[in-house]
Amino acid sequence: MVDDRLQPLADALVGARQSAETLPMAPWLGCLQSPADAYAVQERVATALGWFGHEAPRFWKSGGPSRLAELTHAGLPPSGVHAVASGATASLQAQRFNRRGIEAEVALRTRCDVTAADVAGWTDDKTPPAHELVDAMTVAVEVVDMRWAEPLPAADDVAWLKLADQQVHGALVFGDWRPFEARDWSRQRGELKIGTAPWQSFEGTHPLGDPAWLLPQWLAHATRGGRTLPAGTVVTTGTWNGLDHAAGGDRVELRFTDLGSLALQF
Repeated sequence: MVDDRLQPLADALVGARQSAETLPMAPWLGCLQSPADAYAVQERVATALGWFGHEAPRFWKSGGPSRLAELTHAGLPPSGVHAVASGATASLQAQRFNRRGIEAEVALRTRCDVTAADVAGWTDDKTPPAHELVDAMTVAVEVVDMRWAEPLPAADDVAWLKLADQQVHGALVFGDWRPFEARDWSRQRGELKIGTAPWQSFEGTHPLGDPAWLLPQWLAHATRGGRTLPAGTVVTTGTWNGLDHAAGGDRVELRFTDLGSLALQF
């Protein structure tokens, strides 16, 4: 049975995405009772805007603040996904943003089809190793944007409203793929430059310790309802720099040692 109480929120988020305007959050507090409600709204928005048709999303974001937290996930609208070759610059000048949060990330690409039955057969000691699930990795920038007009104090229903808004996603830019390999992520270095600000450096700062750690949880979510996730699906895995902000007209550059680099222009 369709849960009619969620439809007004879904309609409001669809309208906000179409108009690039923001919504006051306060009137919607209490609308969502759980993460399941937020995911249901995500799917209604995606259906209304025709993002995925009858297929599973081919691009995702997934992650969380630590291994102790419940990870969250969102399928990403393909119109906001940009692949950029090393040495080139992705142009986001035609895309409208309410905010331009910048997250330096590592994206992974699935090696094979994954079904709901596959995931159901996994246990803690029988989950396939990462190299059997993904074949490639690359540097990525997620642009964090949201349809909400104002940030509010942390609370479950605020977090669920952000989750309903495709986990406050704006755009994804990723670089050249290279073969996936095991590495000591605690020693992974990266650098980020936004506009005229100086380069900032980070090392071993992924909140999960290893970007591939989230694969079982993400794949369980992505295949729920009996869906098959096809080979070549891309997931971005969480921020290394926290959240920084760009302005209109800024150029953003990211590089990870022995992994790659990219640039984008607002």
